[in-house]
Amino acid sequence: MSSLQLPAPAKLNLILRVLGRRTDGYHQLQTLFQLLDYGDSLHFSVQKSAAIEVDCKNFSLKLQDNLVYRAARLLQQHTNCPKGVHIQLQKKIPLGGGLGGGSSDAATTLLGLNSLWQCGLNTEQLAQLGGQLGADVPVFVHGHSAWAEGVGELLTPVTITQKYYVVLLPDCHISTTELFSHPDLTRDSSPITFALLRGKALDSDWLAQYAGNDFQPLVEHIYPQIRSARQWLEQFSQAYLSGSGSCVFAAFDSHNDAHEVIEQIPKPLSGFVATGVNHSPAHRQLAQSANTNQL
Repeated sequence: MSSLQLPAPAKLNLILRVLGRRTDGYHQLQTLFQLLDYGDSLHFSVQKSAAIEVDCKNFSLKLQDNLVYRAARLLQQHTNCPKGVHIQLQKKIPLGGGLGGGSSDAATTLLGLNSLWQCGLNTEQLAQLGGQLGADVPVFVHGHSAWAEGVGELLTPVTITQKYYVVLLPDCHISTTELFSHPDLTRDSSPITFALLRGKALDSDWLAQYAGNDFQPLVEHIYPQIRSARQWLEQFSQAYLSGSGSCVFAAFDSHNDAHEVIEQIPKPLSGFVATGVNHSPAHRQLAQSANTNQL
């Protein structure tokens, strides 16, 4: 293959607890990652030169700060690959929304270029590389909804009962770094004993006991428009902040129910409906591309 197009799925944090701060400054977390069938798209075209080019028409990107470029460069250096690539990035996931867009883009870049460049790394090796770029990158590299602990690097794949999510996008950008350093952030939540649930499907009843986000009170205090968005959504279903924000979401049992809500969004809010998936669409499409090229 000389070219490849892959999705980069968004995620929701159905649960996010901050258990404490470590001596190295990082925080001990527990979180439940739900992958979505909604996200960005990346098109990769191999170049004979070693140049790495990233183009994104609907966002202004600085190469040195962009996770797509950094992921490609990291893989190139790690494997001593002489090839380059032109990457066309189509963004749908909002920046600073708590949906994992940059991390997912980086993961899809590692997966796609490992295939195109024939680097031969396995998933665990790619996940270790991804961990150098950000704590959320490995979950997207592994490509499965997951329970995460530590700083987010200790992953247990899970099966979550399918739901349809309304996701609202308040017009604000939140700095995760600033929130983690904020003195008012809750850092003493009780841990959830997850070991007993390994191998079991996580249903609505279990999620109802533990759903929540320790960032939510602080974020809503600083950004009242996020509180307003959540309160509007809670007319229809319990709503929560995802990650460190700014997006809020609520789960519904049917696609029609979710779409009825999204059609009523008041201005200036925007949003979308997405289906929760246990397996990443990036992995599925990569496998299909590999099978097609073997025929």
